[in-house]
Amino acid sequence: MTRTMDKYVSFYYETAGIPESINLDPSTTALLVVDMQNEFVLKDFGEAAEFKERGEYDRWTPYFNRLHDVVIPNIKKLMDFFRKNNLEVTHGRIACLKENGNDRCLVQKKPGWNEMLMHINSFAAQIVDELKPIKDEIVVNKTTDSVVSGTNYSILLKNMGVKTVVVTEIVTDQCISSTVRSLADEGFEVIVVENCCAAASQELHETELKILNIIYCYVMNTDEVIGLIKKELKK
Repeated sequence: MTRTMDKYVSFYYETAGIPESINLDPSTTALLVVDMQNEFVLKDFGEAAEFKERGEYDRWTPYFNRLHDVVIPNIKKLMDFFRKNNLEVTHGRIACLKENGNDRCLVQKKPGWNEMLMHINSFAAQIVDELKPIKDEIVVNKTTDSVVSGTNYSILLKNMGVKTVVVTEIVTDQCISSTVRSLADEGFEVIVVENCCAAASQELHETELKILNIIYCYVMNTDEVIGLIKKELKK
């Protein structure tokens, strides 16, 4: 059976060999859900509403369809599994503390698609209802693309003894890429869940996964992650 990681092999690993197995200890593993916020996800608000006003929503339709038909259901499936087995679930979201957004990083202040100003108390900044954090789950607010840069997220994980992070997030070629690389540099094993992520186009999504896979993370799908953890829980 072809594994997801076998589908995303870059030039570097065409002859270097692909890992046969992944070692994971459920007790030191955390799920990370990032940027699944009203601003980015809802079809009648935020970015989607702006695209409709500009007359360019049609080209974004595949992205929003993937979010609602694939990404959210699979994140929910993973989240429910982690919660049922008393495993750590964590969240990251873009949310500035200053109403004028002066605390945002330069990337989020530059004009264009990536410019965003979402105050921590705004409706835009809230995580969508389907994936709301529950009591005792850590939520990290960031003004950067990476959940690690500019936050205490990695410190919190290390304090809890977490060694492996399962990443679900949007968008693949920006915040996911930044977060995964930062986590890898901090010494964490990282798994990116392919069907829990999306980019503006499928081409961008697949290209970035090919870049990240094996070097910075292992690319898997929801069922593979659940199967791997179930196997370890039985030991």
